[in-house]
Amino acid sequence: MASKLALSTGTIPDGLVSGLRSLGFTDYEARIYIELLRQGEPGTAYELSKHAGVPRPNTYNALECLAQRGAVMAVSENPTRFAAAQPKDLLGTIARQTSTICDDLSVQLSNLAAPIDDQLVWSLAGDRAVHDKIEFIIENAREMLMIKAPDDVLARHVDSLTVAGERGLEMLIIVFGPDAERFTFGPRCRTFIHEGNGVRMGSTDNLFTIAADHEEMVTARFSGDAQAVHTRNKPIVNLAESLIRHDFYMAEIFMRFGPQIDAEFGPYLRDLRLACFTPDQAQSFRSKTGL
Repeated sequence: MASKLALSTGTIPDGLVSGLRSLGFTDYEARIYIELLRQGEPGTAYELSKHAGVPRPNTYNALECLAQRGAVMAVSENPTRFAAAQPKDLLGTIARQTSTICDDLSVQLSNLAAPIDDQLVWSLAGDRAVHDKIEFIIENAREMLMIKAPDDVLARHVDSLTVAGERGLEMLIIVFGPDAERFTFGPRCRTFIHEGNGVRMGSTDNLFTIAADHEEMVTARFSGDAQAVHTRNKPIVNLAESLIRHDFYMAEIFMRFGPQIDAEFGPYLRDLRLACFTPDQAQSFRSKTGL
């Protein structure tokens, strides 16, 4: 019996099942809903039990629960056949319901919580979690965004930054890469190539740093497993803003005095950098610049 079940359930993508489970479906509910979608026509409890690999007694309960959430509906009797709601309609309804629940809970919990000055530094891990936090900061910024980022990471957020520019948000962006125009989002956005060349010199140049409204910041590293910190701690936010602001100063200085700077300190500020780099950093510098 076990081998028969394994054979019948093997063609259902586990990723879809786990995704539906994250939305509150049970394993059996997920498998039955997927099977209904896949067969493309209404099915009886017996047919669904057989093809989805769900025991018959559990199939009836799962169908009842699915019907209550609007995922399936009975479309005939004797025998009763069930049809699946279209994924876009179903997931849209779930998204709206979840958003309403979250909004209501946010208000209630905020009213319940004692007022605190959040000075903690929060850790984030995983590509999705980090990029979701960056998106949240961009979408909720009210007045000002300051960003220092490699172009390949910044490209992930072009859509939300475009919207931010359209609503008139002021932005200051320092980008590692060759194209400032690509990352200029509206008339109130100033974008500069880092040090006039956009070359990444060390490990810190692979970081993504964003500060919003002089109130919060995120610094993220995407080499290897994505990791980041997020905080409203004012000294740390000021530090992040200062980092970006000084790169803005440097960008303006390089635009005006680039040849003189190269003559005095060497290309890519070679003499300054090598005077304080570690041996590993110096080796990395030379391999990237050929100097």
